[in-house]
Amino acid sequence: MPAEIAPFHAIAVSVLAHELKAGGASIIHMEFGQPSTPAPKAAIAAAHRVLDSDPMGYWESSALTGRIARHYAETYGVTVDPRQVIMTCGASAALVLALSSSFEPGARIAMARPGYVAYRNTVSALHMVPVEIACGHNERFQLTARALAELEPAPSGVIVASPANPTGTILPPEELRSIAEVCRARNIRIVSDEIYHGLSYAGPTHSMLEFEPSALIVNSFSKYFSMAPWRLGWLVAPKADLSRARAYVGNLFLTAPSLAQHAALAAMDSTEELQANVAVYARNRERLLQALPALGLKEIAPPDGAFYIWADVGHMTGDSLAFCKQLLRDTGVATAPGIDFDPVEGRHFIRLSFAVSTPEVEEAIRRMTPWFATQRPLIPAKAGTQIAEL
Repeated sequence: MPAEIAPFHAIAVSVLAHELKAGGASIIHMEFGQPSTPAPKAAIAAAHRVLDSDPMGYWESSALTGRIARHYAETYGVTVDPRQVIMTCGASAALVLALSSSFEPGARIAMARPGYVAYRNTVSALHMVPVEIACGHNERFQLTARALAELEPAPSGVIVASPANPTGTILPPEELRSIAEVCRARNIRIVSDEIYHGLSYAGPTHSMLEFEPSALIVNSFSKYFSMAPWRLGWLVAPKADLSRARAYVGNLFLTAPSLAQHAALAAMDSTEELQANVAVYARNRERLLQALPALGLKEIAPPDGAFYIWADVGHMTGDSLAFCKQLLRDTGVATAPGIDFDPVEGRHFIRLSFAVSTPEVEEAIRRMTPWFATQRPLIPAKAGTQIAEL
């Protein structure tokens, strides 16, 4: 039988947002982690040149895989053979490739809860078993080496994300090192989702390759490079697994989009433009952190990176999906319900993306302020929440 997986509820919020927009409503989209900025100018120019001169076809750019390998050397000080870099149709395909080519059906794959909805659902869709580890304020909403060391029986694999979605929390290098040591000792394979690298407000991010050369690394041009619609990602596969991973990608996906690969090569050297985007996100983050307490959102996860605010609304609702839909209908501000990211406690949380323009953030705050003022606290109030307070 096909595996049953839960829907991505933020999509339902987005569908409602587009319906309201079609009816004339003004909508601010903060429900998806999608940069509002276009691809870098050099990337767009490269795409125009190629469209006029190259019929393209099934192809993997050796220039691009080589440039990505150089990125790992320059940014993290690790050596990656360009042949280890497998281009994919976004990070989602890279995750499917990593899991399907490295684990058998029935394998137990550990992950943090809260965590990106597709980790749990992709693992289930591939007939593997998601093992969610509850991570709260004491763990900064992140996996720890201790939790992995205590998990019985040891899982076959673990998905690590830093910066994380939906919280934006970053694992310090000493914790990444400890996780790698536990995984080596317990024969746990690591899949490291590094899609939000480059988006950090609390110091540099570290690749798991610095601590575990055999880790499978998922990344993408969607977030930092602002190329989500181009559907281009990559997997760094260990040399020992490379033949199998390439056989899988060839049969499942053929190749990544040729046009996107041409554009991405130019995007990788558009540092000034990309860093300007990060500066906008940093301003948006600071503005929201200043404004949220007055809205009653005083308990949030530490947004060290990415572009998300994970906010506790448990004193106002026990149904985050209904809460997000009502907020959208009344204010035009679309947010993501926490149940996508945490099927247990997520009914008390919402996620706001600040990957929009600063004027949109200001307008969202203006609209939400009177709305939140009308929300009556639940009686009795939810007790036992352990989460950082501003």
